[in-house]
Amino acid sequence: MRLKSNIWVTAYLRRSNAEGASAVVVRHGDDDAGAIFIKVNRLDGTCRVFGPAPAGLDATAADRLWTPCLDGSDASEAAADAYLKREAEFDPDVWVIEIEDRAGRHFLEHWLRAV
Repeated sequence: MRLKSNIWVTAYLRRSNAEGASAVVVRHGDDDAGAIFIKVNRLDGTCRVFGPAPAGLDATAADRLWTPCLDGSDASEAAADAYLKREAEFDPDVWVIEIEDRAGRHFLEHWLRAV
C-alpha cells in the first residue's frame, strides 16, 4: 500500500530541511492521492522539476518513483512555474513542493527512473 501524499510530503520536507535545504509546500494537493511535483530552485534563475514517473509493471504499488520533467535539464524559473501551472490546471489535486538549494539537491536519488 502506498503512503498517503500528505504523509510522504511531510517526511520529504523534514528530510530536506534536516539536510539544510529550504523546502516548502507551494501548492497543497489531495491529502490521500494527489500527484506530487518537486521544483528545485538553485537560486541562480534556474530550476529543475521532478514529477511522478509513469506507473509500470516493474514497480510495486508501494513505490513512488520520480522522473525529471522539462527534458531533464535546468530550466528558467518562469518555464518551471509555467509547467507546474499547466499541471495544476490539468489536475487540481497536485502538490507542488519547492526546494531552495544552491547545490541543486533533490534527495530523490534512490527513486529516480529514467524515461
